[in-house]
Amino acid sequence: MIGYLASHSDQKQIGISILKIEMGWPIGMPYCRPMQNGLFEVRSNLERKRIARILFSIENNQMILLHGFIKKAQKTPKPDLELATQRKRQVQRQLEKASHDRPE
Repeated sequence: MIGYLASHSDQKQIGISILKIEMGWPIGMPYCRPMQNGLFEVRSNLERKRIARILFSIENNQMILLHGFIKKAQKTPKPDLELATQRKRQVQRQLEKASHDRPE
């Protein structure tokens, strides 16, 4: 995700933001915002006026972190949304396959 771009204090702040959402779900602004295609974003303000976003979905009542980035523009970049959507589909296929493979 964004670990290679973020300092230890940035990673800690992002973790705190994720934890707020996990413990308070469903939660809205300013911590979380719905996006498109069943995606949501964790909103995390970092030092030096930087902004981190983690795109996630909820699958089987679990928060699935799909993609993270440091936001550089007002609008979420289309490639970041497309990557998160692609990963969401992969997770859904894996979950569906696992449920079919499970003996009854």
